[in-house]
Amino acid sequence: MQVLEEYMLPCLNKKLFGVDCMGCGMQRSMSLILHGNFVDAFYMYPAIYTLILLFGVILINTFKDFKFANKIIIILAILNVAIIIGNFIIKTFLIK
Repeated sequence: MQVLEEYMLPCLNKKLFGVDCMGCGMQRSMSLILHGNFVDAFYMYPAIYTLILLFGVILINTFKDFKFANKIIIILAILNVAIIIGNFIIKTFLIK
Protein backbone atom coordinates (compact mmCIF):
# COMPACT_ATOMS: atom_id res chain seq x y z
CA MET A 1 0.00 0.00 0.00
CA GLN A 2 3.03 2.30 0.15
CA VAL A 3 2.67 2.80 -3.59
CA LEU A 4 -0.66 4.55 -3.03
CA GLU A 5 1.01 7.52 -1.31
CA GLU A 6 3.28 8.08 -4.30
CA TYR A 7 0.29 8.85 -6.54
CA MET A 8 -1.57 11.28 -4.30
CA LEU A 9 -2.37 14.61 -5.88
CA PRO A 10 -0.99 17.72 -4.18
CA CYS A 11 -3.45 20.41 -3.13
CA LEU A 12 -3.16 23.20 -5.69
CA ASN A 13 -4.90 25.66 -3.35
CA LYS A 14 -2.39 24.98 -0.59
CA LYS A 15 0.54 25.23 -2.99
CA LEU A 16 -0.58 28.54 -4.48
CA PHE A 17 -2.14 30.29 -1.49
CA GLY A 18 -0.76 28.40 1.52
CA VAL A 19 -4.26 27.66 2.84
CA ASP A 20 -5.97 24.28 3.07
CA CYS A 21 -8.97 23.75 0.82
CA MET A 22 -12.19 22.08 1.94
CA GLY A 23 -11.01 18.76 0.52
CA CYS A 24 -7.54 18.75 2.07
CA GLY A 25 -6.94 15.49 3.86
CA MET A 26 -9.48 13.39 1.96
CA GLN A 27 -6.90 11.36 0.03
CA ARG A 28 -4.75 10.78 3.08
CA SER A 29 -7.83 9.87 5.10
CA MET A 30 -8.83 7.26 2.53
CA SER A 31 -5.29 5.90 2.61
CA LEU A 32 -5.49 5.64 6.40
CA ILE A 33 -8.76 3.70 6.11
CA LEU A 34 -7.15 1.30 3.66
CA HIS A 35 -4.30 0.82 6.15
CA GLY A 36 -6.79 0.16 8.96
CA ASN A 37 -6.24 3.41 10.88
CA PHE A 38 -9.91 4.33 11.26
CA VAL A 39 -9.60 6.83 14.10
CA ASP A 40 -6.69 8.64 12.44
CA ALA A 41 -8.72 8.77 9.21
CA PHE A 42 -11.53 10.55 11.07
CA TYR A 43 -9.14 13.09 12.58
CA MET A 44 -7.54 13.68 9.18
CA TYR A 45 -10.88 14.33 7.44
CA PRO A 46 -14.02 14.10 9.62
CA ALA A 47 -16.46 13.83 6.71
CA ILE A 48 -14.86 10.67 5.29
CA TYR A 49 -17.30 8.20 6.81
CA THR A 50 -20.43 10.16 5.95
CA LEU A 51 -19.09 10.60 2.40
CA ILE A 52 -18.54 6.85 2.10
CA LEU A 53 -22.07 6.28 3.39
CA LEU A 54 -23.48 8.85 0.94
CA PHE A 55 -21.72 7.29 -2.06
CA GLY A 56 -22.78 3.83 -0.87
CA VAL A 57 -26.44 4.87 -0.72
CA ILE A 58 -26.19 6.50 -4.16
CA LEU A 59 -24.55 3.38 -5.59
CA ILE A 60 -27.18 1.05 -4.10
CA ASN A 61 -29.97 3.36 -5.26
CA THR A 62 -28.56 3.29 -8.79
CA PHE A 63 -29.13 -0.44 -9.07
CA LYS A 64 -32.11 -0.92 -6.75
CA ASP A 65 -34.62 1.75 -5.90
CA PHE A 66 -35.71 1.80 -2.30
CA LYS A 67 -38.20 3.82 -0.33
CA PHE A 68 -37.02 7.20 0.98
CA ALA A 69 -33.75 7.01 -0.96
CA ASN A 70 -34.00 10.61 -2.14
CA LYS A 71 -34.63 11.91 1.39
CA ILE A 72 -31.72 9.88 2.76
CA ILE A 73 -29.42 11.18 0.02
CA ILE A 74 -30.47 14.79 0.62
CA ILE A 75 -30.00 14.48 4.39
CA LEU A 76 -26.57 12.86 3.97
CA ALA A 77 -25.54 15.52 1.44
CA ILE A 78 -26.56 18.35 3.81
CA LEU A 79 -24.78 16.61 6.69
CA ASN A 80 -21.62 16.25 4.60
CA VAL A 81 -21.65 19.89 3.55
CA ALA A 82 -22.08 20.95 7.19
CA ILE A 83 -19.22 18.72 8.37
CA ILE A 84 -16.90 19.83 5.55
CA ILE A 85 -17.58 23.54 6.08
CA GLY A 86 -17.36 23.19 9.86
CA ASN A 87 -14.06 21.34 9.60
CA PHE A 88 -12.71 23.97 7.19
CA ILE A 89 -13.66 26.81 9.55
CA ILE A 90 -12.13 25.04 12.54
CA LYS A 91 -8.88 24.22 10.70
CA THR A 92 -8.56 27.65 9.10
CA PHE A 93 -9.61 30.04 11.82
CA LEU A 94 -9.57 28.29 15.18
CA ILE A 95 -6.58 25.93 15.11
CA LYS A 96 -3.12 27.33 14.38
